[in-house]
Amino acid sequence: MLMITVQPTAALRVEFAKWAVKQTPKVRTCAPNAFAVPPHLFTHMPEELLIGSIVDGHLYRSPLEDEALAAAVEWRTAVPDEPLPEVPETAYGPDAVRLPEPEQRPAPVSAAPSEGEGAAIVCDVCSRPFGTARGRDTHRRQAHPEVN
Repeated sequence: MLMITVQPTAALRVEFAKWAVKQTPKVRTCAPNAFAVPPHLFTHMPEELLIGSIVDGHLYRSPLEDEALAAAVEWRTAVPDEPLPEVPETAYGPDAVRLPEPEQRPAPVSAAPSEGEGAAIVCDVCSRPFGTARGRDTHRRQAHPEVN
């Protein structure tokens, strides 16, 4: 029988277990912190037990949360040749990583040395340049096995 795996939040785990054992037949556990809920029970369970839970590997979000999110989001469209619109601070979570501004980012490092930086290591079969001899040797074994 198809089951829906529900991993309740730690704060609601005891309440979820109380609800689970009241069902006929009882809802069983399928992992140390997850329950296997039959679909017919899932559609009738109290929603407050699901908010914040992981359901079949996805964070559960109630229809009320979806409506509130849709009302709060102002959709913007990108226009070619124009900068993208600013993202509001409220869109970032509390643990979001902030990237440095473009002018403060380090310059990209090229994979292969340029002509002025010294002799490039090239494949003697196809003349492809490589940054290291190890890279060239790996390439030769994979791309030109007939030569080895």
